[in-house]
Amino acid sequence: MKDLTRGSIASHILSMAPPIMAGMISIMICQLVDLYFVSGLGDAAVAGVAAAGNAGFLVNGLIQVLGVGTVALIAHAVGRKDRRDANLIFNQAVALSVLFGLLILVMGAVLSRLYMRSIAADQATIEAGTTYLLWFMPALALEFVMQVIASALSATGIVRPAMLVRVLAVIINIALAPVLISGWGTGYPLGVAGAGLASTIAVGAGVLMLLAYFRKVERYVAFNPVQWRPQPRHFKRILNVGLPAGGEFAMMFIFMAVVYYVLRDFGAAAQAGFGIGQRVLALIQMPALAVALAAGPIAGQNFGAGDAARVRETFVKSVLITSIVAVGFMILAQLKPELLLAGFSNDRETMEIAYLFLRIISLNMVAQGLIFTCSSMFQGLGNTKPVLLSSLTRVFTYSVPVLWLSTRPGFRIEHVWYLSITATTLQAGLSLWLLRREFGKRFAPRDQAAETVEAKPVAPSARAPAWRK
Repeated sequence: MKDLTRGSIASHILSMAPPIMAGMISIMICQLVDLYFVSGLGDAAVAGVAAAGNAGFLVNGLIQVLGVGTVALIAHAVGRKDRRDANLIFNQAVALSVLFGLLILVMGAVLSRLYMRSIAADQATIEAGTTYLLWFMPALALEFVMQVIASALSATGIVRPAMLVRVLAVIINIALAPVLISGWGTGYPLGVAGAGLASTIAVGAGVLMLLAYFRKVERYVAFNPVQWRPQPRHFKRILNVGLPAGGEFAMMFIFMAVVYYVLRDFGAAAQAGFGIGQRVLALIQMPALAVALAAGPIAGQNFGAGDAARVRETFVKSVLITSIVAVGFMILAQLKPELLLAGFSNDRETMEIAYLFLRIISLNMVAQGLIFTCSSMFQGLGNTKPVLLSSLTRVFTYSVPVLWLSTRPGFRIEHVWYLSITATTLQAGLSLWLLRREFGKRFAPRDQAAETVEAKPVAPSARAPAWRK
């Protein structure tokens, strides 16, 4: 266990962010590897896998319900030095992860084709996306258990083991992708099914490795089968914090689904170009997101310890670091987008869409970094409802105008991206205002009490004798 209530805030952020970033990048690389090898199967396959991957936003919403609730409550317990409560929350989260994983498997089997029919441009895209989802869903189901374990470690200040496991899982996925998708060495190409299967095998191996590490090394929290029995009160504690954060991912799912819907009239190449550009954009946003995610456990432990000044300092320093990182990658995307997008497709139209998307949307990166940081701070404070509100506002301010414009003469694909910039900027401003209000509600009484104590005169009889000074 690492005590984040002491020491340099900036040092904690910079030491935790690289492992978090490596773990997130490894997940994104898995998806990019799938797209790279699937690109040889044609635009319909690329569009299908990219669109199916958007369903991951919805599943990630459920994963974040557990992850955010686990991190916040365990971090608060660590800050209070309440090990018993930390262990109880961890084991209740494990029980929830099993229930959620089973739910995802059932939903994937029943709803995959219906989802693809609602957003795909043609039948070939529907078939490709449905096949990929059916083979990829077991990976998403296993992610629940992995997320709970990684979140418990993160809440106690330990992030490196989960990162190493993610990296190893990526290596496995990269090794399996050409074998299963293209049939390298076997002569039995599975196409898009192989992409989903490679991810499932890789995540399964990652879960086993993380379980082995956790059982052997971790001491602050531990598996206790007795505490796996569902306890509604503690389920409610986890879900009260986690559900609004999960709703944020559900809002992103709706946002992305609207984009795919309005792109249907531009054809499969437009959807494929957007899918490639979106994955690359998510990859270059990972450093800023990693810094923001590091702020959550730091803020959580210090909030549990009642240190308002360190919570505020965590926010300020996280914003500064994320902004510097975001500006650097934004400049790269503006000047050399071909360096980021090279090799994903040989289709000229698809790549032109991807270049256009990346150049315009990369202007969002500073605002998006601010949104990431505010979201992580709300998680650390244990109140994620404002996060859901700001995400809902973004979906509304984007979806209504873009759906209306898509029915008007002269509607161009650039309008889709420019409206996204506007909606993201509005969300950043709202998130900042909501966080400032939350700080006022949480810390104003403490600050006033501290000022009263400092200002209160000390009676001469109560002063320490000179020999004690």
